[in-house]
Amino acid sequence: MRVAAIDCGTNSIRLLIADVANGEITDVARRMEIVRLGEGVDRTGRLSDAALARTRKALEGYAAEIADLGITTVRMCATSASRDASNAADFREMVRGVLGVDPEVITGDEEARLSFTGAVAGLDASPPFLIFDIGGGSTEFVTGVDGVEHAISMDIGCVRMTERHLHSDPPSASEIAAATRDITEAVDTALATVPGRNARTLVGLAGTVTTITALAQGLPSYDATRIHHARISREAVAKVADELLAMTTAERLALPVMHPGRADVIAGGALILKIIMERTGHESVIASEHDILDGIAFSIA
Repeated sequence: MRVAAIDCGTNSIRLLIADVANGEITDVARRMEIVRLGEGVDRTGRLSDAALARTRKALEGYAAEIADLGITTVRMCATSASRDASNAADFREMVRGVLGVDPEVITGDEEARLSFTGAVAGLDASPPFLIFDIGGGSTEFVTGVDGVEHAISMDIGCVRMTERHLHSDPPSASEIAAATRDITEAVDTALATVPGRNARTLVGLAGTVTTITALAQGLPSYDATRIHHARISREAVAKVADELLAMTTAERLALPVMHPGRADVIAGGALILKIIMERTGHESVIASEHDILDGIAFSIA
């Protein structure tokens, strides 16, 4: 069954066109555009006209590719930013006009379930798992063996933490300290609900984790085949996070694995990853290129 899955988050919008059969996904195409839909939402409570325009442009490209392939089974899920925005109805109307289907503004619980499904498919590691997805506006924490047993979504993400705390370039010590307090409180709150310290395997999802994995490996360019299911130590994560926090945006942009749309917010995401590893006590994390997008595709089939 050929399907099209779209994940629209705070920072990026992604498309997966895939053939799903016998519990396995075969990629036809994967696309990602940084549209920063959630830009300013933490401060204004609204999706800006510019952010909606950027998202529309990316979605028009996806819609054309879906139409060219004759795919009629499409599911689009929208997460943190469109949950928080007071003008989410404008976003839904725009999506319906471009894509021909309504976006599903999913709950944190549904986001967690889809992320878990996508992350554990094909993963050769020992359960129980603690899976976390660092997004632009929120981070989901999920534990389980064969399915979700505990889940919580916290309002910490790379865009939100950058806009809230990390204003200097590079961030000042006081800004990093304020972000650290905010993130630590949220992670500890999450771990009071989700027993992540008892998990045997820690799995990290989304662009923050995969980019830091690439940096820790010293890759000359972004290579998903070397990043997917790579295991990175807590020491390596801390080293990369500290280096990113000490860099300017221009210096991060010059790194060969850095997507241009991540350079200004990756340090905030790296700090979240560093603190998650510190507070859970895990010595390593497995990076996964498969996440909520794959879970959406599975859910269609």
